[in-house]
Amino acid sequence: MREQPLKEVTQLIHAIKIGLVEGSYSITNKTLDIFKYIIMSKSWQSADALMQIVRAQSRIMQAALPQETVTSNIARRILKLTREEFDLLQAKVQHFADDSQASLSLHKLVTQTSENSVSVDYSLPQQGLREALLDHLQEVETELETSSENISVQAEEHIHSSEIILTLGHSRSVENFLKRAIKKRQFLTIIVAECAPACRGHNLAATLANEKNVEIIVIPDAAIFAMMSRVNKVIIGTHSVLANGGLRAACGAYTVALAAKHYSVPVIVLAPMYKLSPLHLCEQDAFNMVGCAEDVIAYDSLPARDAKVYSPKFDYVPPELVTLFISNTYVYIFILLLTSKQILTFLMFNSGGHAPSYVYRLLTELYHPEDLEL
Repeated sequence: MREQPLKEVTQLIHAIKIGLVEGSYSITNKTLDIFKYIIMSKSWQSADALMQIVRAQSRIMQAALPQETVTSNIARRILKLTREEFDLLQAKVQHFADDSQASLSLHKLVTQTSENSVSVDYSLPQQGLREALLDHLQEVETELETSSENISVQAEEHIHSSEIILTLGHSRSVENFLKRAIKKRQFLTIIVAECAPACRGHNLAATLANEKNVEIIVIPDAAIFAMMSRVNKVIIGTHSVLANGGLRAACGAYTVALAAKHYSVPVIVLAPMYKLSPLHLCEQDAFNMVGCAEDVIAYDSLPARDAKVYSPKFDYVPPELVTLFISNTYVYIFILLLTSKQILTFLMFNSGGHAPSYVYRLLTELYHPEDLEL
């Protein structure tokens, strides 16, 4: 039987296609609202029924919007939350966990199936699952709202006074990150590549020009290699992060990354966790999008009669060209100190920076293995 889209899903797909909803953050929020509506309103009776509905609507959005991976990412996140909440409620009922323990450890969640050979039947009705999921979705909404802020607060750890920063185009995360760095440092020079033909770099330059103690330089894309020898760091955003640590970024990002590698300039990518996708690079038709070529060459010009012009929107940047990912998640490290009075002290450090090789670990924390293929 062919899966039928919900009215809300159809409206979102239409809004994205005609440009009413733009940007990964807005699309993620709208998608989360749809799944929250499904959890609240639909008459599902078990975790398995809910996961089937989420998968069906996610497949419809994925087929209609193959380049917008954030819709599938948030669906996988909800599928894993459903499994975890169901397992937790079942464990409390069957006394797999102590009464004093508020949640199951990762070890117990894994070993319930592998070691004890207990298969989880998600088709069983579970009281309290709907309320538990809604509470958890509220935390996910808060995480999305604060993702840009959590990334920008790390600016002072990576940008120092009098440095020359190069960026490409216009990204909401990059804008907030650079604004934070400008406020915390005495003086900065920011070089903005215009990212033709859309030239969204002009928007970023105009926004940053209102800040004090900063020099803004806008350059054409053709001057990226010539300016790179003066640059201390490259800071860019990305459309999505692939499973191998590669990027689907704005067209021109590959040029920037290659020039940075030639001059040994570190490339820092700002990537909220909702952009992390378990997909790999496949054929270009599914990976890329082709924009209007009118901005590249006029339709009524003489050369256009004999030329076939493509205007791709994305570049693939391999992981070996990326130095560091900065995300909105934190890694907590506890160090045990023993004083002269035998008092134990715990120090907590956090860092949102990850190497490209660490992406596989983040994938296992975000998504369940059974949900990688929707």
